Amino acid sequence: MTNTQWVSASQSDIEAKVEQRVLGQLIEAVLYEEIAVPLSGIPVSGFDGELVLQGQTAAGEPVKYRFKAKRKFTFDRIRIAREKIERQKGNGEWEAAQVSPFVEEVLGQVQPDQERLVMLQDELRNTFAKDVQAQTYRASVPESGQQRSYDELESLLDGHPYHPCYKSRIGFSAEENAQYGPEFRGDLQPVWLAVSKAESQLSLLEGEDYPAILRYELGSETYRQFESVLTDKGLIVEDYLFMPVHPWQWEHVIASAFEQQLAESKIVRLGHGADVYHAQQSIRSWANQSNKEKAYLKMALNITNTSTRRMLAKHTVLNAPLVSRWLLSLTENDAVAQKLGLVFLAEFAGITYQYEKLPENLQPQAYGNLGVVWRQSVHCFLKEGEGAIPLSSVTYIDGKQPFIEPWVQKYGIKAWTRQLLDVAITPLIHMLYAHGLAMESHAQNIVLLHKDGLPARLALKDFHDGLRFSKAQLPQPEACPDLNLEPAAHRAINRHSYMQTDDLDAVKDFLHSAFFFVCLGDIGLFLLERYGLAESEFWQMVADVIHQYQQEHPEHGANFEKYNLFSDTIRIEQLARRRLWKDMEVDPKHVPNPLSHFRFSQGGQA
Repeated sequence: MTNTQWVSASQSDIEAKVEQRVLGQLIEAVLYEEIAVPLSGIPVSGFDGELVLQGQTAAGEPVKYRFKAKRKFTFDRIRIAREKIERQKGNGEWEAAQVSPFVEEVLGQVQPDQERLVMLQDELRNTFAKDVQAQTYRASVPESGQQRSYDELESLLDGHPYHPCYKSRIGFSAEENAQYGPEFRGDLQPVWLAVSKAESQLSLLEGEDYPAILRYELGSETYRQFESVLTDKGLIVEDYLFMPVHPWQWEHVIASAFEQQLAESKIVRLGHGADVYHAQQSIRSWANQSNKEKAYLKMALNITNTSTRRMLAKHTVLNAPLVSRWLLSLTENDAVAQKLGLVFLAEFAGITYQYEKLPENLQPQAYGNLGVVWRQSVHCFLKEGEGAIPLSSVTYIDGKQPFIEPWVQKYGIKAWTRQLLDVAITPLIHMLYAHGLAMESHAQNIVLLHKDGLPARLALKDFHDGLRFSKAQLPQPEACPDLNLEPAAHRAINRHSYMQTDDLDAVKDFLHSAFFFVCLGDIGLFLLERYGLAESEFWQMVADVIHQYQQEHPEHGANFEKYNLFSDTIRIEQLARRRLWKDMEVDPKHVPNPLSHFRFSQGGQA
């Protein structure tokens, strides 16, 4: 199905709403990261009024952008009224503002590097086009409310709530986006390859057997068919590893970057299996629809989304099973983790190409483009009466009402929220306080397990590069595996992508920025705007959960200070600023921590 076949009640309304979202998120990030300063100066905490940003047209005429804005208690986040962002050229009439002129006229004044501005414009234009396409399709699909399955919800969620380039998918044409984008719920099948063991590397969770994994995932008949492809070519089956690749990746990257390896039968195309998959919200991860208990596939995909190329670096693929084994070993005899029912969706197998085997001039083009990580399905862990939703669903608007509306009506907003926070926060701070591990737990990496809508426990995923710790501070350093370190070239591209550090604030802020700032911050603001739950009451509830854990587990007292979640400020990545300046020129930003107001309190004001 292509986008030309979709029927939309009002295409212009959809385009206007998407333009408002892209421009609104961009302005919020630009203000929050102080990239551009309003005429009245940076708004102080509690500000509620009109702001004006000044710019200049290409012809040198003055231009202004005005909008209503509020500075929130939640990390001093800035929220603007997206439905009325206006532009005025000279002394002319005010009119609806648009993204492209804003970048040229306002951001062009603070960053004259046209190359950086063009790159940002490209990401924003692609985000607009891809989201219009998705919202147009969604308007043609009947709503099904609370009957939506976990896998369906994974495909419906609308991208990063803060990052202005939340759906750029640079590399996908409109037709490819309709084919592979999760919103469109297309039936997909990976291309299976056989890769010479001499050219690849396999990492397995302890106790796993890769041929057995494949026979289960592929089915015996398909497995035999793939074996015969090799034997018909006179090749030895035992010399190869079978692995799935994204069909877009095969067509656009593998067939050309690995042309010589294909010609020499170091890589052999095997064909398709029998099972059908659907893309999840991360796009490069797929869920098996033919058998929901079979593994998720995370495949390298050389597109850029939310400003990041979605490759699978060799060290992360090899680390995935090592980190999963580590997490499981730490918690299997941990009474608290067991009582909480915490689930790790283990990444039990990973395969990567050994890029150093390629000619040196081909390595940069090929690096990170041929790899896969196998992850356990959440459906294997559901108990009787349990359902599962991505935590992002808490802020999802399903049609005209919030997805959580029936649960809020049933349990009450305060009781339901307190239960949600207890279930979501406790396992994550336990891993930090008891084990010295900060999890990169933004909402996309958290699965909420519930019973009839009441939060019950947590399942966590995406560990291959989603952990940060100081080995010297680990309670059990001997349990830490010998991880494959990120190569210098990888750190040069993204200096904030690492696991090990001696900076304990960097450990704490890894959890704080992903979970408290992005995930809980958005939930808190959503509950304020939809249900009138005051920000201060929300953050008091958050603090109460932390205080309760600390009171019940004084044995971890030293770590309460080492990883101080009630610090005055935390450090966050500047996602918009990193679009306009090189990574090495952008440091994390210190922002006010709402929890600091409740560091000494429980159930009342600090």
